[in-house]
Amino acid sequence: MSAQTAPASERSTARDEVRITTVGASDRQLAYAEYGAADGSPVVFLHGTPGSRRLAELFDSTARDAGVRLLAPDRPGYGRSDPWPDRSIRDGDRVVRAVLDHAGVDAARLVAFSGGAPYAFAAAAESPRRIDRLEVIAGATPPAYVRDRPAVQRVLSGVASTAPPVLAGMLRAQRWVAERRDPSFVVAQYTTGDPGDSVSDRAAEIVRADFLEALARHRSGAVTEFRQTATDWDIEFDAIDATVRFWHGDDDANVPIESVRRFEAAPPTARLEVLDDADHLGTLLRSVPDALADSR
Repeated sequence: MSAQTAPASERSTARDEVRITTVGASDRQLAYAEYGAADGSPVVFLHGTPGSRRLAELFDSTARDAGVRLLAPDRPGYGRSDPWPDRSIRDGDRVVRAVLDHAGVDAARLVAFSGGAPYAFAAAAESPRRIDRLEVIAGATPPAYVRDRPAVQRVLSGVASTAPPVLAGMLRAQRWVAERRDPSFVVAQYTTGDPGDSVSDRAAEIVRADFLEALARHRSGAVTEFRQTATDWDIEFDAIDATVRFWHGDDDANVPIESVRRFEAAPPTARLEVLDDADHLGTLLRSVPDALADSR
């Protein structure tokens, strides 16, 4: 295992250094970054699909003020973590446990955004003694609860299942364009209306950096997860003991709230917080500070 300091171009604007650690997980290397308070209450942050550890940079100062130690891994095949094409959703538990073990943490809370939700539920189901609470932010829902999946999601999951190399090429091309365009090109994928009206310049830059880092070295993480999210998650939701709180915007075009309302009853301890007039990214920006404040 090794630890290193992120280069200047990848550092948070709220601190001088971001510590990125690489650990072994199932014979592969897994990277995670730490934000917030080094001696704070531990919270594991799971990025979306595609995504990376860099998304947690949005909440560095918020976590520090809340006394939270924010541990943000790159899931396999993203950022600096090795590919793991044959992993299952339930292997999300191995990812979370590897981070907790290396960080010296017995139990933590999970904050999962969007496509990170399946892997957070897997960790809560497989390691109940190590997960205190699960905060699901604009989270993806199992296909059994989806009546009308957005067209973009249908295309991505379909190509991921039938022609993985084609989707990998599409993602590579999308990253090439995003690297040369204004941050709004990426932000628009997660917002409704004009991104400039609701997303600060700093937040937009971090969202763009997260997208670029997610696909910088590999595309297999995204291809694998687009396929998995659209199939049976193989999780016993009724066996989850941890408190589950859904945070979802009623203007979310990426994951329509109707699916979440149907899914809400599956985990026995779940409740839903609805954010009025919030889209996919807006839900993340508005809810995580409250979720972290409750993590002490």
